[in-house]
Amino acid sequence: MIVENKTPKSGFITDKNLMLGLDLYELTMSAAYYQYNLKNNIKEKDDIAVFEYYVRKFPDNRNYLIFAGLEQIIHFIQNAKFTDEIISFLKKKKIFQRIDSSFFEEYLPNFKFKLDIFSIKEGDFFFPNEPIIRIHGPIIHAQLIETYLLSTINFQTMIASKASRIKNISKKKILFEFGTRRAHSLLAGIYTARASYISGFDATSNVIADFELGISSVGTMAHSYVQRFMQEIDSFKSYYDIYKENSVLLIDTYDIERAAQLISQIGPDIKAVRIDSGNLVEQSKKVRKILDDNGNNDVLIVASSDLNEYKIKEILDHNSPIDAFGVGTELTTSKDDPTLSGVYKLIEYNNIPKFKLSKEKITIPGQKQIYRSYKNNLFYNDKIFLTEEDPPEDSEPLLKSIFNKGELIYKSPNLKEIRENYFTNMEKLPLKYKSLNKINSQDIEYSKKIQLLISNLVKKEKRI
Repeated sequence: MIVENKTPKSGFITDKNLMLGLDLYELTMSAAYYQYNLKNNIKEKDDIAVFEYYVRKFPDNRNYLIFAGLEQIIHFIQNAKFTDEIISFLKKKKIFQRIDSSFFEEYLPNFKFKLDIFSIKEGDFFFPNEPIIRIHGPIIHAQLIETYLLSTINFQTMIASKASRIKNISKKKILFEFGTRRAHSLLAGIYTARASYISGFDATSNVIADFELGISSVGTMAHSYVQRFMQEIDSFKSYYDIYKENSVLLIDTYDIERAAQLISQIGPDIKAVRIDSGNLVEQSKKVRKILDDNGNNDVLIVASSDLNEYKIKEILDHNSPIDAFGVGTELTTSKDDPTLSGVYKLIEYNNIPKFKLSKEKITIPGQKQIYRSYKNNLFYNDKIFLTEEDPPEDSEPLLKSIFNKGELIYKSPNLKEIRENYFTNMEKLPLKYKSLNKINSQDIEYSKKIQLLISNLVKKEKRI
């Protein structure tokens, strides 16, 4: 039987088991590499691989992508380890019965990542087929990071890219991330808050993200709070009595216009009202007039209700007086494009270029660097060169050194600094890329040396 007969148990995934954030085949391959090297007296320093992470193609509705998740990769490299409990668990698995005992008794207990890692910065924009992360080191080390890296980067980049589109359309409007309750796990909700903050969102409803990451959490009230009271105005008064100038009152439980009229009876310094249903353009205009007529000119209007970049654009195109948008489901699931084709591929082994010729999944061999050039302070194009080549003129390399043999040599920016890097980058991205419509412009060039390397390897493969 290919699957072990086991009884699942309840429990939680904790940081102490971080190393097991991988697919089993990474462990089976690592054990096989170890066994092969032991048998053939090959030292780890002579078993060096280079992998690159890139995205194969754009999602259907994207013209650029925003990189996010590097901070979590750094955390994994520095903290993941094979504990006694993990080693005992692995040793008992039937698939490892033929593996030399020294793998479990000597190698895994002393394992520490000794990788060289190069990466673009979080908040940078990039395009498909650009090697935005390069991993260099012993092949076991490089293999064991694969799933954690893919899971982390694919998800956060997907969300940051979606959030960026929403930010572009919303311009200077206030943006709240409201998606945890619709996220594909609580952890996904936390990282949605992080990725959306990087791409310009102002706050989140997620309190863990506030406590752990320092992203401001915001909240209003639910319809159930209004329904709990016999009179709608009593719910408003009781809430205001407690929260005063921080009160954000939900006014669409029964009759929006009537509720808006009640606001003048509550207090002069209410922060905002929220509308969560109906025609947001029409309702917001009516509410704004009622508020202004009653002297509540400073009360803001917050809108939610399954918003996305397309709906927000339509709302703003109709000159709606909405001040802030709460975006949930559509963001935290990246509903229009819920997956990212990020891959992690071997491109060199012991200084020999490696590639794959699979149909529609060809890989580009050799260690590479991305060089970005600008015209009039706007992005012009990216050139992909082998690291051994002289860089092109008037360009800047994007991949920075993060780890040297497992030692962190990169000063990790805080979230505010990552966010600032995002804004700096977006100022340099031409407007055509920010369109909600699909464009056919992707200004990437590969060096002649890379093209020649691919051609020679293809010819060699066909002769075999």
